[in-house]
Amino acid sequence: MQSKQYFSLEPARFKLDGGAMFGIIPKPLWNKVHPADEQNRIELALRLILIKDGSKNILIDTGIGDYHGEKWDSRFGVVGKQSPLELSLAEIGMKPEDVTDLIISHLHFDHVGGIGKMVDGKIEPVLKNATIHLHKKHFEYSQHPTVRDEGSFQIEYFMPVIKWYEDNNKVHFIDGMEGDVLPGIKFKCSMGHTPYLLHAYDEKMIYMADLIPTSNHVHIPWVMGYDISPGVTTVDKKNFLEFINSKHLTMIFEHDPLFFGSTVKKNEKGDFVCDEKLSYEAKPAYAIF
Repeated sequence: MQSKQYFSLEPARFKLDGGAMFGIIPKPLWNKVHPADEQNRIELALRLILIKDGSKNILIDTGIGDYHGEKWDSRFGVVGKQSPLELSLAEIGMKPEDVTDLIISHLHFDHVGGIGKMVDGKIEPVLKNATIHLHKKHFEYSQHPTVRDEGSFQIEYFMPVIKWYEDNNKVHFIDGMEGDVLPGIKFKCSMGHTPYLLHAYDEKMIYMADLIPTSNHVHIPWVMGYDISPGVTTVDKKNFLEFINSKHLTMIFEHDPLFFGSTVKKNEKGDFVCDEKLSYEAKPAYAIF
């Protein structure tokens, strides 16, 4: 049987406020490990994972998209080219139509923005042959978020695309806190960042999305100010880190600009820390396992 192949794609990079990314942690601490620019923003990756598994080409998340406009891109420090998802796929010899499955961790703009492209003033799907896998309760929440987090859900962009997938019988709504996404890929949900944040995993890796967005967020108290329930996030992180450690999984960091992943261990104090941080320097381009 042919083994899975894993590829890391970065369709773009962007910047968010460092204080928001590290919550209650004082700037003198987080700025040492993730320095801010003159606007207090830190550089972040938009890291996707593409898994080739036999006839399946499974993509996790889509990046930020290219249709927001110059003012918006400047505010968020977006660095990328037009058609960013298509270009990233081309770097590993693939086309959008080759993607058979798209797993969406959650519907915040920097994770689902690349699902569509603007054509003649209308948003159209990029991955027209894919089945999308989306948590039903998170999708329902995205339609009625709180005032605090509604800006993270750009419904006007993702809803027309999801509607297209529904009309073409290409939506697999997931339910529950854990289970199967599709053969060979399972999921667990966390609740602190946003309700029913979906983490896809298999025998090798787990996609951390915004529960642990960078290697510097492994420390349990280092929780983003963006999280809807930061106290819940600390509980989620402890439970997930116990699970990751027991299964010997590699965490994939969606937003870390330096390291695409890491294994985890407990230090002499019994706290979880990164064990071996993984960078592209030790790997062939794009292929990570």
